[in-house]
Amino acid sequence: MAMKNKYALSIIYYAFILLFASCVNHPDVPSSSKETKCLPAIFPDYCNVTVPYNIAPLNFMLPSDQYEACVARFTTSDGQQQTYGNGVKVQIPVEEWHTMLDISKGKSIQVEVWGKKGDEWMSFNPFEIHIAKEPIDGYVSYRIIEPSYIVYDYMEISQRDLTLFGETQIFNNKVTCDNPKGQCINCHSYQNYKTDNMLFHVRVTRGGTVIVNDGKASKVDLKRDYTISVGVYPSWHPTAKLIAFSTNQTRQTFHTLNPNKIEVYDESSDLILYDVETDSVSVVSNDSTLLEVFPTWSPDGKYLYYCKSVLLPEEMRDKDIRTTFEKIQYNLYRRSFDLATHVFGEEELVYDAASADKSVTLPRISPDGHYLLFAQGQYGCFHIWHHDADIVCIPIDQYTGTPLTAESASQVDLTPLNSDGHSDSYPSWSSNGHWIMCASRRLDDNYSRIFISYFNHGKVEKSFLLPQEDPELHISLIKSYNRPEFMVEPVKISIGEFSKAVNK
Repeated sequence: MAMKNKYALSIIYYAFILLFASCVNHPDVPSSSKETKCLPAIFPDYCNVTVPYNIAPLNFMLPSDQYEACVARFTTSDGQQQTYGNGVKVQIPVEEWHTMLDISKGKSIQVEVWGKKGDEWMSFNPFEIHIAKEPIDGYVSYRIIEPSYIVYDYMEISQRDLTLFGETQIFNNKVTCDNPKGQCINCHSYQNYKTDNMLFHVRVTRGGTVIVNDGKASKVDLKRDYTISVGVYPSWHPTAKLIAFSTNQTRQTFHTLNPNKIEVYDESSDLILYDVETDSVSVVSNDSTLLEVFPTWSPDGKYLYYCKSVLLPEEMRDKDIRTTFEKIQYNLYRRSFDLATHVFGEEELVYDAASADKSVTLPRISPDGHYLLFAQGQYGCFHIWHHDADIVCIPIDQYTGTPLTAESASQVDLTPLNSDGHSDSYPSWSSNGHWIMCASRRLDDNYSRIFISYFNHGKVEKSFLLPQEDPELHISLIKSYNRPEFMVEPVKISIGEFSKAVNK
């Protein structure tokens, strides 16, 4: 029944798309206008961005408090033209948009915009939308939550078709929760961007880790007598049924004066390895004097990268961490891994961020193994609320055994992706390595939104905001997009099936 409902919803959605296409407005461009000699202040800002040839329409709008109407003319690389405009919004039918993308693949679409103020039309400088030859993964998933961590209010893990606008739920925390204490769901993760092997956590009510193994869902308890907690931040091995986790005793404080608002920190954290087939947990690293977190595998599965705190000065070690959290900084390490024996090698310091008074978190290696992405701030391991947090990218081939530093490592220029003075965090690669995605609070410092940049052999282009059918959604939606993950296919298990697994 659940699958029938899903297909019925899909039919309704595509029927709506066809209906929208049949009644779309193709207005005439103004016969006369006043030149502004500047680019239009459209939202989202899609001026001169580079996008994949299979992305959903880049719908946009002019500020409604400044303009009464908007008209845009799109000219493909072979000279075909079409106009759009409905009030101050430009919303393009999916079929017409993808036709323009196919024509202009590897080239550009020119966009001219006119805005009406009173009785006068204003014309703006034209801009281009560059169409890359490389596609983006078909799907992205994320947790939709309130921008606070006070209570477990309604939250969901959803997936979005990046070629269209269809969004469906993977799971929500009200399906199985009958406890006033609430329920948290988090940390969705996939093996090699596919969904037959995936997981997410359920906390508090009916807690456990829901693991999908070859398309079948079950709930497991990862806590052992010798671990400090259940598994927390996960990373699937690329070829084996193995998952690296950090185990964490996590706390949070809420600032009254600090502009970073919320501080999330670990009182203790270790690394474990979970064998899905045998339901066994082994310890990777558990130095009680240090903090290890955010494991991630190299694409070949031969190394496990992770972040580890530097040692506090001896006079500060016994103090309350709430007074020393600004001194906690993380460097990037790795250990070799033998798949045949499941034995890890000695620890190697790969990137020394603390030497530059920085802290590194959330490492991700590019699919070709040549580049390393991570989030970086001045301190701590939870940069999603830190205004100074940026995404950093370095060629990992530079590491030859001697620790890299900010001075010794050449960095890829990520200025087109990062914002200035706003939190940019949670970086991830597309499966072909040509698209970088991050969660950023740059729009209003409260709600995290998804931004994507084209990555072409070390060169990064201006980022663009996740397209929406209604461009105003990113203004009106008072929820955050948390932990965006690329997927090459949708999750096929229904909410009902996940609910059965959680209830067990």
